[in-house]
Amino acid sequence: MAERSDGPPAPALIPDRPTLPKVRDAVQDCRACDLYKRGTQAVFGEGPSKADMMMVGEQPGDAEDLAGRPFVGPAGTLLDRALGEAGIDRRRVYVTNVVKHFKWEPRGKRRIHQKPNSAEIAACRPWLETEIALVHPKVLVCLGATAAQALLGSGFKVTRQRGTFVPSPLAPRVTATVHPSSILRAPDEETRRTEMQRFVADLAHAARALAGKEP
Repeated sequence: MAERSDGPPAPALIPDRPTLPKVRDAVQDCRACDLYKRGTQAVFGEGPSKADMMMVGEQPGDAEDLAGRPFVGPAGTLLDRALGEAGIDRRRVYVTNVVKHFKWEPRGKRRIHQKPNSAEIAACRPWLETEIALVHPKVLVCLGATAAQALLGSGFKVTRQRGTFVPSPLAPRVTATVHPSSILRAPDEETRRTEMQRFVADLAHAARALAGKEP
């Protein structure tokens, strides 16, 4: 578990009349958990303010932490490719993460990703809820188990339920698929190719729903 932070909870920092630019500035002062002590900066979401599709991942990685932008590292490059193959324009998608600071451990000169725990996810939840309320997407796609379970409940299993739409107050259509980083970690090229095809199929399914072509 993360040590309890002395900072105010996130809702205390969210402006009374929030806009995405205002909230993006405010999140830099968040001390609701201790992840801010190791991250370079908070990494807020990015995309159109009224995007029809929103994608939510776990947390920023090393490249995102340094750049201050979500999905700009290797997983983001793979996501861009998959979106293109699924017929989705990345520029029209709002992308963000459940947790806004990079959680890592040192391994030599490298910073290795660590999975955020439930307390860190809960501390950061108000930022994500504000993003969803402001963007008001028609289709919300959870990328990976951490995002799916944070938003859809601990009983949600991406391995069993990926690509299916589930009832949720978050958006009219809500679904989940794998995180693109899991494809990068596949043990061999054949597995990566197969998993990429499945990932693209899940995204294309979401795109058809957005176009009104799915029941």
